[in-house]
Amino acid sequence: MVDLAYVIAGSEATGGAGLQADLKTFQELGVYGVGTITCIVSFDPKNGWGHRFVPVEPSVIADQFEAATGVYDLDVVKIGMLGTPATIDVVAESLGSRSWRHVVLDPVLICKGQEPGAALDTDTALRRKVLPLATVVTPNRFEAQILSGMEQIESEADLIEAARRIHALGPAYVVAKGGVDLPGDDAIDVLYDGQSATVFRAPKIGQERVSGAGCTLAAAITAELAKGVDVADAVGFAKEFVTAGIAARVGGHAPFDAVWQGGYVEQLSLDA
Repeated sequence: MVDLAYVIAGSEATGGAGLQADLKTFQELGVYGVGTITCIVSFDPKNGWGHRFVPVEPSVIADQFEAATGVYDLDVVKIGMLGTPATIDVVAESLGSRSWRHVVLDPVLICKGQEPGAALDTDTALRRKVLPLATVVTPNRFEAQILSGMEQIESEADLIEAARRIHALGPAYVVAKGGVDLPGDDAIDVLYDGQSATVFRAPKIGQERVSGAGCTLAAAITAELAKGVDVADAVGFAKEFVTAGIAARVGGHAPFDAVWQGGYVEQLSLDA
């Protein structure tokens, strides 16, 4: 019987991130993906590749949730881009209407198409209504600074401290992502379980961020949890999966590349 994983996230038109990247990750890892769209995000090539952000009506999000959970017995979900307090309200209410084995939260706080003032309201709503429901939360460096209240995260020790502080907000596990933003030759991610921190390292592949890396990491964790893998092993595998996807990145006309979720399987074939 096939394993199921659910994602509630934004649509990203180029396929490099968001719900598209999540569903591709699920498929690559042998998990049947079900998705609910919270917003539509499209890059604007005429305006410095900024984001154009259009939220989906809360009632439409609720309808999608009702359909997805009515058809399938879903108990593992990844939460991605929410974007507005109204969206957070309906997603939190929907999540609270049933029990979940795992909730993976990739806490995207704001995208460039939104009003800057929306960040605080979104952050506050996310902290209060969704973060305490999470089994695993996967903030990047910027998100970890905001959620932890730390002014700067400049080292592995800072990343561990941020993970500790975020854990105190309610999630069972925190995966704080340093990526290419921290100094040094390695991309570092930290898993904190409330008692100890585990550091995952991989050599940096270039110095620029790759679109969809964070989405893919969280989606890979979600897929592995859906299969029954424990959290630490799921995070370790997801790190390998996304590193291979970054190495096999897809380029286009934008000033950034996108993760290729098929990179892990290609790497296995080359190593065989």
